[in-house]
Amino acid sequence: MHRLYKKNEVSFALVWIMIYCLVSIPIRGQLGDESPFMFLSLVLIATGITVFIKKYHLEEKYGLDTYPKRPRSYLYFIPVWILTTGNLWGGFELSYTGLAQVGAVLSMVLVGYIEEVIFRGFLFQGILAKDGAAKAIVIVSVTFGIGHIVNLFDGQANLETILQIIFAIAWGFLFTSIVYKSKSLIPCILAHGMVNTFSKFAQESVLSKWGYIFATILVAAIYCPYLLKLKEGEGDEKII
Repeated sequence: MHRLYKKNEVSFALVWIMIYCLVSIPIRGQLGDESPFMFLSLVLIATGITVFIKKYHLEEKYGLDTYPKRPRSYLYFIPVWILTTGNLWGGFELSYTGLAQVGAVLSMVLVGYIEEVIFRGFLFQGILAKDGAAKAIVIVSVTFGIGHIVNLFDGQANLETILQIIFAIAWGFLFTSIVYKSKSLIPCILAHGMVNTFSKFAQESVLSKWGYIFATILVAAIYCPYLLKLKEGEGDEKII
């Protein structure tokens, strides 16, 4: 893997995305998020990613060693933290019972970590180095959203999948803009994990689902331009 990484970072990222999809999608579709096999597969993928990053000292490159020192420059990420609660806007309800709920929550936390590292870490940095920021932000954000089309193979309804794709693209722009300007992946990992986790405590309604989607798109349309207009170096000092 290191040879591929040195030769072509984008290909390296795509290999990790394929591994993640080929392993997790069948398990998730057949056994569900609460399955111990789902959790175990995610642990193995997360461990492989983490070991690689630590072995080759890539924590700084992927923004895994720091948190922005001056969060006020990013409005303390408040727009993002508010959106992370969106799955709870329709009410609170456990998706499972007992250990199944615990397993689902842990899996969702791991999904947040894995997806942020492979999309906003590996893929984004690979494209950024070759094609610049604008192209990297758009490609990574759209790719992340379109990637949710695989839910069709899990038997999910077409309309629901389309909504999820739009929703994911909006989140993709939010996360990618944050990584690009703050040079830190940590806020994105935390927010992504929260969104996923709260989905397992959600009591959905049509109104809350549409409201959450439109709110996310609106915030992305306002907050991303704000972030991208920040002057280079403004607020990007970090703490370890």
